[in-house]
Amino acid sequence: MIELGVLSEWLNQSLSIVGLVTTPLEILGFVTGAICVYLNTQQNVWGWFFGIINAVLYVLVFWQAQLYADTSLQGYYFFTSIYGWWMWLYGGKNQQGLPVTKTPVRLYGLFVLIFVVTTALWGYLLGRFTDASFSYLDSSLTAASLIGQWMMARKYLENWLVWIVADACYVVMYIYKDLHLTALLYAIFLGLALMGYLQWRRAHQVRALTEEELLS
Repeated sequence: MIELGVLSEWLNQSLSIVGLVTTPLEILGFVTGAICVYLNTQQNVWGWFFGIINAVLYVLVFWQAQLYADTSLQGYYFFTSIYGWWMWLYGGKNQQGLPVTKTPVRLYGLFVLIFVVTTALWGYLLGRFTDASFSYLDSSLTAASLIGQWMMARKYLENWLVWIVADACYVVMYIYKDLHLTALLYAIFLGLALMGYLQWRRAHQVRALTEEELLS
């Protein structure tokens, strides 16, 4: 068996790929993350499986980069991936698959409250008690990701709009933190989020037209 120390050393070995400084650990996070989001755009439940693996890998990546809000976010991703997997399979009527729907208007006020409170509280705690980088920016993106991930688990169409904004900001932050491969990954996430929104919107429109025809 490979000793944990040897495995840890290998995973964190510095590599250069086409000019990007990275590690095997970040590469594994890159691959599983890209697969996860692509499958989510296709409404494929196996995306949640890769989301679980990705969350575990990025706990290590972000902890080492002193992005503690993002580190804690991976635990949330882990459990919401399990929840999303179940919801997509059995969360619809009569325990059938969950369809794409629009976000209920009543939830927007709650989302704003969660975003403001989480950003302010978590940003203060990180800035006061840790050596975290970009305490409030990291916390605001964490808050947006909390909301976006839950919306995705519920198959709310507008989750992709949240991810588009968050991913664009993440790209800038990760470049500054020299997580170049992760920055590239989030640039890919940004493109996938745009694709996901268009595809989910199309699926929602087709379903709405089908229901109208059945009722007419």
